[in-house]
Amino acid sequence: MGAVSQPRPVTIPQPMMIDRTRTIRWIGSLIITYIVLLMIEGALRKWIAPKYSDPLLVIRDPVLLVIYWLAFRARLFPRNWWVNSLFGIGVLSFVFSILFLSQFLPWFPIAAITLYGFRANFLHLPLIFLIAKIFDEEDVQKIGWWILLGMIPLSLLMVAQFHAPPDSFINITAGASEGAEQLTAGGGKIRPPGTFSFISGPVFYCAMATAFLIYGVLSRATYKTWLLIAGGVALVVAVAVSGSRSCVGSVLLVVLTMFVIFVIRPKAVNQVGRAILIGIAVAVIIARVPVFGQGLHILSERFTTAAEEGDTNIVLSLVNRSVEGFTESFKNLGQYPASGWGLGLGTNVGAHFLVGGTGFLLSENEWPRLLYEMGPVFGLAYIFWRTTLTARLGYLSFVALRRGATLPLLLFSSGFLALLNGQLGQPTTLGFAVVLCGLCLASMQRKTEATLSENTAPQPMITAPPLLPRTSSYAARLHQPEKNHGPTDR
Repeated sequence: MGAVSQPRPVTIPQPMMIDRTRTIRWIGSLIITYIVLLMIEGALRKWIAPKYSDPLLVIRDPVLLVIYWLAFRARLFPRNWWVNSLFGIGVLSFVFSILFLSQFLPWFPIAAITLYGFRANFLHLPLIFLIAKIFDEEDVQKIGWWILLGMIPLSLLMVAQFHAPPDSFINITAGASEGAEQLTAGGGKIRPPGTFSFISGPVFYCAMATAFLIYGVLSRATYKTWLLIAGGVALVVAVAVSGSRSCVGSVLLVVLTMFVIFVIRPKAVNQVGRAILIGIAVAVIIARVPVFGQGLHILSERFTTAAEEGDTNIVLSLVNRSVEGFTESFKNLGQYPASGWGLGLGTNVGAHFLVGGTGFLLSENEWPRLLYEMGPVFGLAYIFWRTTLTARLGYLSFVALRRGATLPLLLFSSGFLALLNGQLGQPTTLGFAVVLCGLCLASMQRKTEATLSENTAPQPMITAPPLLPRTSSYAARLHQPEKNHGPTDR
């Protein structure tokens, strides 16, 4: 008998893996596009294409849908309890809204209002988990570099808007009737929105920049000193001219997170010396900026007036304002229809279709709006979903802090209120809730599982990074043993 020939080794081509890696890179690029559009959406609506202000309100939605389509195609779309339960609440609310509104309105306004309500409450939130699948800690650090750099031109623009008359071109509003102006701060000044449509944009941007600024100061050799000083000066000036108590409160909340970091990670105090030097440099520069004193005077008057009207002090006025957003929804539970008045009815878009103008037809606060729109059953279920996700992100941020990662908790402190009770019917608030919480979760993902010791040599400073790494972080993790990184894909 002849010798039995050995079977040839079979080489299995892997076009699927190659295609999946390319798809991941596309998703990462589109997420960056989503973030950039969030930053310039107001500029497009106010100055570049004001005739198309209304369609530009949802300019990020096509990008989001392509992201989801690519994620489904590459089997990357998050299929965890959070997304599944959100989908269930959303579908049931959508069906009951259609059935209820069909008794009173024609089909076109019903479809438009309900679809926008579904978009505001449910469509964008799964992106939080997808961001954490695509990006990791290093990617978030690179995004932070651009956020700190972007704080400089944003601050300069806000100063120009602060000095300009309320009716000037630089201070026009987006999609408003002729003669409409931005919110006033006092002394004939408006609350400068920068590149955003309204002041809510700078509120979230300044909080996010504060998170990256503190992280850069406390971490060793992450960002260069010139960027931290320039970003710090721009941040302080922007807050001073903002005329917004919410802006002051959001930044202060992130700053207070440092004390939590010092308690849980005492070794972080070693970086306080560097923080003091940077703070002194910022203070010296700020003292030479004339607009800082003027903006601070107007801010002080706003706080004083609010405290006198509420017969309380400045701190309690901020606390009472925040608490009211939570307690108002439970005072009159019996007034909400069982099925709700319909998704989207309490948004500005809903008001536009019903009465031809913008405004809050149901409630200005988020939780009462949800209960009016969705009813006590689905409304409370959705509020519970947002509350538990907020609590989960906070818990994971503390866990990450205990292992030495400070960035997740800082980002959590800058974005958790937007997720918890932010007005998601407002596109800017919705965008920042998704981006900040997504980056918070992504910053918990590390390229290597080995934890650097306290004596490890510092990594090279991040200079001008590309918006995306040459190879996807998620693609790199595909070749590593599976680890438990949190609730990103479970």
